[in-house]
Amino acid sequence: MAISQRLEIRQGQSLVMTPQLQQAIKLLQLSNIELAEFVETELEKNPLLERDDREERSEEPEVAGQREESDRIQEVEISDDRVSAAAESSLDADSDSLHPDESVADKHSVGGDTDWSRAGSGKGGFDDSGMEDAAGATPVTLKDHLLSQLSMAVTDAKTRLIGSWLAEMVEEDGYLRLEMDAAAEQLGVSEDRIEGVIRLMQGFEPTGVMARSLQECLALQLKDRNRFDPAMEALIENLPLLARHDYDGLREACGVDSEDMNEMIAELRALTPKPGHAFGAEGAAAIEPDVMIREKAGGGWAVELNSDTLPRVLVNSRYYAEISGAQMKDEDKAFISECHANASWLVKSLDQRARTILKVASEIVRQQDAFFVHGVEHLRPLNLKTVADAIEMHESTVSRVTSNKYAHTPRGLFELKYFFTSSIPASDGGEGHSAEAVRHRIKAMIDAETPDAVLSDDRIVEMLGEQDIKIARRTVAKYREAMRIPSSVQRRRLLKRTA
Repeated sequence: MAISQRLEIRQGQSLVMTPQLQQAIKLLQLSNIELAEFVETELEKNPLLERDDREERSEEPEVAGQREESDRIQEVEISDDRVSAAAESSLDADSDSLHPDESVADKHSVGGDTDWSRAGSGKGGFDDSGMEDAAGATPVTLKDHLLSQLSMAVTDAKTRLIGSWLAEMVEEDGYLRLEMDAAAEQLGVSEDRIEGVIRLMQGFEPTGVMARSLQECLALQLKDRNRFDPAMEALIENLPLLARHDYDGLREACGVDSEDMNEMIAELRALTPKPGHAFGAEGAAAIEPDVMIREKAGGGWAVELNSDTLPRVLVNSRYYAEISGAQMKDEDKAFISECHANASWLVKSLDQRARTILKVASEIVRQQDAFFVHGVEHLRPLNLKTVADAIEMHESTVSRVTSNKYAHTPRGLFELKYFFTSSIPASDGGEGHSAEAVRHRIKAMIDAETPDAVLSDDRIVEMLGEQDIKIARRTVAKYREAMRIPSSVQRRRLLKRTA
């Protein structure tokens, strides 16, 4: 066969990632702090880009990217039929159907009711693709450390919402100082539910974190070292005597001699009274919400962009017209033209970013209206596909918008990503059940077992089917293993031993 060269003409379609498109995607996934830094960099290197410091913008033709107030505020009317049938039918059948870019740590984390007394560290499930340059080598803060452990230790969406709110309340020294009744009213849950999440997170590292007092902080560290005996407990309860150097009173309260007392005091002084100081401080970089959600007087919700976090920039078209008409070299003309194009594209991208965030947030409010009205217990099953189909956008766009974007609500500050939770379909074709609720039912069934009636995974599937919950045996096994519940054979042995 002869080898020869020839020319061919072929026609095809391909997606080219232009620098402008890459910039638009990057802007969409940046947090408001990272976005401000990016805009500052662009202002420094682009002479045609200017900061608009005016509080009220005039209607000048050369100012690009201006938006009417109606474009930045959307009022969400919630009817009794909160979600259309089309949106409900798009809820997937298994926890694996939760948004496709969910991290591995989220997919394989364990249930919220598990006793994680020694939970380790690790990064949480945030989508940081393409963010390496913007992230930098920043120190890990205590809040980030707690959230990363929470994402690994908890799959229950309601528990994770409460835990993330508590992580925001932890002070830099590691202590949690809050009024339980006010917190319960704000979140719409019972004080016992919040107390349970606090006890779970007190098992996180660093040991002693989430304590409400110095005594509780020291007690948590002693329990971790298996040294919290009655004598040490008495010493913790009588710290004022130690502060006054009343050693006689301490020995009497603890019931020990002088030698033991000296060893106990030395052990107490080896503990860390402020465990949070081992991590980087938040400094002035506090989280500012991207979206403000408030209840309207006549019902429904108003969703508004936080104008304080929106960069205000404009293109100086007058200066561009002046210098472009002057005599200059070809390379100078090319530079000015490129600066004008980049500035115009940046203003357009910022405007599109703001509109997209507002659109996604408004749809989340429509889907999760019951959460805003009644609290965490009424969080609905929701995935990226439901929101993406409702607003006619791609799932990856919704994923970028909900990462590192926060909403200020009447129930506190929440990341938009926390409003997504998976669904289990109903066998009768009705509205799906929350996967977290199904996990709780499985756990309740197993907790009610007796040595003579241990439930197999197949039997649990049958019992859930009687409750109109359609679920596969492998899914039951996955949920059971995630909650660290042994198999039916192992449970039968354990129950017979304790009987």
